[in-house]
Amino acid sequence: MSTGVISRENTKIKNLNRFAELAKLGEVVFHTGDLANLWRISNKNTLYTTIKRYVEHDLLFRIHKGFYAIKDPKNIDPLLLGVKAMHGNVYVSTETILAEEGVIQQHIPAITLISTLSKRFSVAGHEYQSRQLTDSFLYQSKGITTLANGVRKANRERAIADLLYFNPHAYFDAEKRIDWKKVRSLQKEIAYPLTPQRYA
Repeated sequence: MSTGVISRENTKIKNLNRFAELAKLGEVVFHTGDLANLWRISNKNTLYTTIKRYVEHDLLFRIHKGFYAIKDPKNIDPLLLGVKAMHGNVYVSTETILAEEGVIQQHIPAITLISTLSKRFSVAGHEYQSRQLTDSFLYQSKGITTLANGVRKANRERAIADLLYFNPHAYFDAEKRIDWKKVRSLQKEIAYPLTPQRYA
C-alpha cells in the first residue's frame, strides 16, 4: 500500500473519530472553542482549516461565525439555537413561555431569553431577545426545568415572576390562568421585589 493511500486512510479514520466524539456528546450545535477542546486541536490555523473542510463537505453547517451544527440549522429546535448561541447561563422565559401557556395572546416576534446579557440577535432566521438578569437571581433555579436537549425553560409562575421583575405593570390577557399565590411564593424564594398590587 502506497504512502499516499495510507495517509488518506489515516485522515479518514481521524475524521470518523472526530464525528464519533461529537455523536457521543449527543449535542448538535457547537462553538469553535468546543470543537478545539473536543478534538484537542490547539493550533488555530489547523482548527479553522479542519472546520472549513468539514463545512465544504456538508459534515458541519456554519450557523454564524464561530457557531456550527452537525445538521442543517433549519431542522434544529429554535429554542436550542438561541440558548446555545448565548453560550452561558441562559433559559427561555417571559413572553415566549406565557404565549405558550396562553397567559398572553398577542404575537411574540422574538424568542425571549434570560441571561447575563441584554441583547437582540438572530440565528438561522429566528429572532431573539435576551434580558439581562443579576447573577443572584439568574442562578436561582426555582421554577426552571431542563428539557432532554438541554434547553432550560421557566414554568408559568417563573415566567410571570421574571416578567414582573422587568416590568411590574406588564399586562396579562388571561389572568384567570395565573395562580398568584404561587407567583408570590416564587418571588419570595428568588428574592425578587414583591408586586402586591398584582395579587392583593
